[in-house]
Amino acid sequence: MSAQTQAPATAPRRSELDALRVLVVLGLVFFHSGLVFSPDDDFYVKNAETTDAVTVLAGLAVVWAMPMLFLVAGIGSRYSIRRRGPARFTRERLLRLGVPLVFATLVLCPLPQWLRLRAADPGYEESYWRFWPRFLAVRPDPADFPFVLDGEHFETGHLWFVVLLLTFSLLLAPVAAPLAVWAERVGRAVERRPAVLLLPALPLAAINAFLGMEEGFAGWNRWAYLVFFLFGHALADDGRVRAALRRLAVPVGVSGLVLFAGTAPGFLSLDNPFTDWSAFALVTRAVFGAAGWCWVVAILGLLDRPREVRTPSRVMVYLGIAALPVYVLHQPVVVAVAYGVVGWSAPIAVKYAVIVTGSLVVILALYEGLVRRTRLTRFLFGMRPAPTKALSS
Repeated sequence: MSAQTQAPATAPRRSELDALRVLVVLGLVFFHSGLVFSPDDDFYVKNAETTDAVTVLAGLAVVWAMPMLFLVAGIGSRYSIRRRGPARFTRERLLRLGVPLVFATLVLCPLPQWLRLRAADPGYEESYWRFWPRFLAVRPDPADFPFVLDGEHFETGHLWFVVLLLTFSLLLAPVAAPLAVWAERVGRAVERRPAVLLLPALPLAAINAFLGMEEGFAGWNRWAYLVFFLFGHALADDGRVRAALRRLAVPVGVSGLVLFAGTAPGFLSLDNPFTDWSAFALVTRAVFGAAGWCWVVAILGLLDRPREVRTPSRVMVYLGIAALPVYVLHQPVVVAVAYGVVGWSAPIAVKYAVIVTGSLVVILALYEGLVRRTRLTRFLFGMRPAPTKALSS
């Protein structure tokens, strides 16, 4: 492989990618707080008054945010698998993703479902502890792979991201070596013809169109995220690909905006644009998939600019380490805070501000005061052990 492709495992961190990851994870607090006021989404707790503005703003987020999170995770897997090899990489992913997935599913995911029942029926009096075993009453559902358990109340909730990321990582490990050979060939092709980078828009369009978009997975089909993850792993940090992304950023970004605007008639007029099989719905979903790819390409290219290598700020380092625990915590906290706020007699803007602010305070307080303080809680939330001094500071 060329030196451009075979970047060292200790290559300098790309600060723009760290910032994107933190932005998306913290942005989910704002996003899910907004769903409380959405007229369309079936969120756990709903305000009596809703606004269509949430639908528009949510669309601007879903087209790129979670795809970018999977892409950045793919880049991280590139260096992790080089340092550790496939076997150790698999073990590390099972510990850092599998453990918090099981723990949070058992401890955190029942809360939003319980609050949904209480919000929907003021006469519902079942205690949380009586509901908890009913939440865990599950049956196998292999047809919904990788979400292989189902139940009347059971769900993985917001942990769908962790389920998919763990699945993609386990699928990647045995094919990482041949994938690297293929990536080298693609890198050479991109160096000659940068427009090759537009080709992933085709499978994304086809997946969304023919497999359907899934509202529970931030509007994308679950397997579309695999395209972003594999691109991140195999190509996104290749020097030749990065150069092409910078060249394409502006024209592809403009194309992405036009394509995204072109989905508006379908999403606004169809009864169920996510799954309808009409020609209009198929085209709408296909255009959305292509638009999402264009947005991600444009963002990567626009942010990847020559800059002086600097030591990351303490705030960015802190938030970067906290990203997974914050993700795991955020939705149960948002739902709990919203449950206490929606009954207020106040304008939407005031309620929204209180839910966002209160959720951020509670999440960061839980992380700072509990999660990062002990070896056990760090392990349960997918964090690496910290020195004794750091744990007690």
